[in-house]
Amino acid sequence: MDGAQAHRRGETLRRRLTEPWATALLYAALAVILSAVGLTGLWRDLSLLAERPSPWWTLATALPAAATVLLKRRAPRVGLALAVLVCVADVLVLGGLVPLLVVLEQLHAVTVVRSVRERRTVLYWIAGTLAAIVLSIIALFGNLVLAVMIGLQLGALLGMTFWYANSVAQSRELVTLYRQRAEDLARLAELDRAVAVRHERERMASELHDIVAGHVSAVAIRSEAALTQSGACTDDSSPAALFSAERTALRAVRDSSLHAHEALRSMVTVLRAGTAPEAAPLGRAQLPDLVCEARRSGLRVELDDTWSGALPAAVDHGIARVVQEGLANSAKHNAGAEVLVRIAEHSGRVQVSVVSRGGHPLPHPELRGSGIGLQLLEERVRTLGGTFTAGAEADGWSISALLPEKGTT
Repeated sequence: MDGAQAHRRGETLRRRLTEPWATALLYAALAVILSAVGLTGLWRDLSLLAERPSPWWTLATALPAAATVLLKRRAPRVGLALAVLVCVADVLVLGGLVPLLVVLEQLHAVTVVRSVRERRTVLYWIAGTLAAIVLSIIALFGNLVLAVMIGLQLGALLGMTFWYANSVAQSRELVTLYRQRAEDLARLAELDRAVAVRHERERMASELHDIVAGHVSAVAIRSEAALTQSGACTDDSSPAALFSAERTALRAVRDSSLHAHEALRSMVTVLRAGTAPEAAPLGRAQLPDLVCEARRSGLRVELDDTWSGALPAAVDHGIARVVQEGLANSAKHNAGAEVLVRIAEHSGRVQVSVVSRGGHPLPHPELRGSGIGLQLLEERVRTLGGTFTAGAEADGWSISALLPEKGTT
């Protein structure tokens, strides 16, 4: 805690010392000290006075020069111009040191806040000023050696001041660029995260539909079929047959409900754990199970799989999804229909078709779905590089997909 307090106090003191009023007071105090020790007449060869004045006369130019420091933040150019005028008067009369130091201070203040183009202009002004000083000394005093020496000294002082201020300005610009780059990277990361979240939502929606929606739809369809059969019974109907049909429907409803519950529980487990369980994906090997489940829904399904070659996992999974969605749509739009599931070779590609004939539509339109499953299935097929068609026909419903043998390359 003591170290932190000392650091804060040091930072506060540093900020106060860099304030314009504090800098002006420091230059005024320095002027008094230099006058007290008699450090004047530094530019004696350029003085217009015949005799050397009292050292205290240097305060007449040093204090006004120090006062111009108050303008280095509000109006740095005005402050620099005033400091130059005071310095010229001091050089030609008294030859003090403080006015020259103030000129360097104001030059730094002007340069450090300028753009690259403006700093280049400041450099041109420095070069022009040095040339004017050298030519003026030659014209007034006729001393080339003196002009060259003073030009070199002032050039070194002004050049070093400009170089340091330019370095500080470049450092600030680099900090700004790095900050902007960090902000841009943060925005890009946020956009990437948003895209990843959107893709994950789309994937979850697709998986939820593929895994759960079919079982839930089957529950509704089988329940509707059982209610329809119960409502259509007559006095001549056999109670035993009716009871057996109801038990079959209830057993199918129970199986579909259990499958849906298991699928939901698996998805919740994945979401909580963050990793997917190691389970075999749906593929052609599970097609007989899909056919049996569809038959329990009242469909009369025939599977004709004549493809004998091996397929990539993505294509194999896509075939199973096409068959699954086709059987689900047949149950919704043509309950009790005859369904032919065919997988065959067509022009070097794998053709998957699910065609239903006969049957009857469900009495409640809300049980026929919203078409989201077909949209998701079409996106999946296109991702694999295939084509997809689906729709009602004269006496039934058909779904067809043409997939490349090797998947998308």
